[in-house]
Amino acid sequence: MNRSLIGADKLVVASHNTGKIREIRDLLAPFGIATLSAAELGLEEPEETGTTFEANARLKALASAHAAGLPALADDSGLAADALNGEPGIYSARWAGETKDFGAAMQLVEDRLQDAGASAGSGRRTAKFVCALCLAWPDGHTELFEGEVAGTLVWPPQGDRGFGYDPMFVPLGFDETFGQMVPARKHDMSHRAAAFRLLMAQCLSPGSQPAS
Repeated sequence: MNRSLIGADKLVVASHNTGKIREIRDLLAPFGIATLSAAELGLEEPEETGTTFEANARLKALASAHAAGLPALADDSGLAADALNGEPGIYSARWAGETKDFGAAMQLVEDRLQDAGASAGSGRRTAKFVCALCLAWPDGHTELFEGEVAGTLVWPPQGDRGFGYDPMFVPLGFDETFGQMVPARKHDMSHRAAAFRLLMAQCLSPGSQPAS
């Protein structure tokens, strides 16, 4: 049985990424759980040494839970382009460099796509966003959830909403990028929202086990 967050007074959002913090807070808002970010608490970002989204989410969540003595929620997510054999994948943030220049990161993705013969109109620009969410408690207990959304990569980037690679990603069934979508629409169908729905069902439902 999954451990419940119901009744938790505070939760650490284990991130220094303002876009992720904002989206996670929006998703948690209906449950009345007060959130503090790792950045606000002055917690250091651990080195992401995992080889999967799940592993990196887990190490970030545990680091914040142990440091703050509170439950912590971490997200590890990224873009996986089919023509690039799943790259940038878990290295999505690192492609933006130390300055987190996602304009340069999107240009790098486009350059690699061109090199791979996946130019506009080639039909080889399919991709997906992947999100792994990990809830961790100070005693080391963790819960993991993953969500995905498929789509197509466009160029040039479109829209100034969202963050990261959002302006070059059009989800299947839509005609605008995540960078053009109003936040409420993205929250309904993003990879992060898909992972959060699983978390909500398992850890924010009456049937989940109260934290001990």
